[in-house]
Amino acid sequence: MHIFPAIDLFDGKAVRLLKGDYNQMTVYSDNPAEFALDFEKQGAKYLHLVDLEDAKDGTTPNIDTVAQIVSKTSLFTEIGGGIRSMEVIDKYMSIGVDRVILGTAAVNDSEFLKKAIEKYGDKIAVGVDIKDGYVAVKGWTEKSEYNCFDFCSKMQDMGVKTLICTDISKDGAMQGTNHELYKELSEKFSMDITASGGVSSMDDVKRLAKLGIYGAIIGKAYYTGAISIKEAIEVAK
Repeated sequence: MHIFPAIDLFDGKAVRLLKGDYNQMTVYSDNPAEFALDFEKQGAKYLHLVDLEDAKDGTTPNIDTVAQIVSKTSLFTEIGGGIRSMEVIDKYMSIGVDRVILGTAAVNDSEFLKKAIEKYGDKIAVGVDIKDGYVAVKGWTEKSEYNCFDFCSKMQDMGVKTLICTDISKDGAMQGTNHELYKELSEKFSMDITASGGVSSMDDVKRLAKLGIYGAIIGKAYYTGAISIKEAIEVAK
């Protein structure tokens, strides 16, 4: 299992939200690239970025910060957050991002997702944000009509190779992750499943690694000191 330390970006800073609430934001650093370099020193090979400003308005206000991270490290970098046009995907690919995550756009615009996969193949992942069993959109502010498993099935049929699945109720709450959900997803689908949201202890990492899923994203637990990235990487092996 791969460990993806996470950096959430807002106004050029590294921040975290509690359960996706923009009114409950903690700023951790004015220099996200320093965090990325530190992750690399701890043995990380992968990095998960979210542009929280993108998630709200579909632009790329933090692209310079992303470019700095990509140029200063050799980490496999994926980014998500409000990506709704081929122009934005092209921008990220042109600065060396390895994988782009589509969320709201994958739910609302199948044609766009299809075109993105045709152009970039497995460099396109889909973020499945789950709220009360349904897929949430627009920075977690709205619930879609899709049941989580029906949507995942549709994604597999469309040729998506990687899913990043977040249980919103667990995100940033430091109360453990939804192991049952990831077990069910890994059993039902042949896509690479990355667990996101609520990975808050080494026990969570151990249990997810035992499921044999592709990856786990570690966010707040690192910033609060609950999980060492170096240790998590060792356990995930």
